[in-house]
Amino acid sequence: MSETPKTGRNVCPDCLAGLDPVNACVGPGLPMEIWHTPDCPQFTIMQINWEAGPCSIKEQDAWARGVFPAAHERLKQAAAAIEPGTAAQPFIDALTDLAEAQAGTDGFVGLCQWAQILERYFPPQLPDPDHITQ
Repeated sequence: MSETPKTGRNVCPDCLAGLDPVNACVGPGLPMEIWHTPDCPQFTIMQINWEAGPCSIKEQDAWARGVFPAAHERLKQAAAAIEPGTAAQPFIDALTDLAEAQAGTDGFVGLCQWAQILERYFPPQLPDPDHITQ
């Protein structure tokens, strides 16, 4: 037998809206919902942020695509300048490979590719066969 979770209702501190068909509900059906009057300042700010969100994401994406190539090049130059064989070498190599993988994609480096790169530089420690007890 499944139970339907009870929905908690918060009162907006700005408009003190209640359950009314003219009011707007944020989070209907979720464990917590808040009702707002149509002229509630908090609700107006939320609507502006919802509308501005996609524009902001597009702007951030355009900025990142513009700066990534130069930042990636600086990373490669900095990695090449560090003396090989240091304790930091696997970290440097993994970061460089991850940045290189990101440079080759329009989106995000997938979890599978992350795991492959990290396994390459930080393999699991296998038990020493000479020290296994039976």
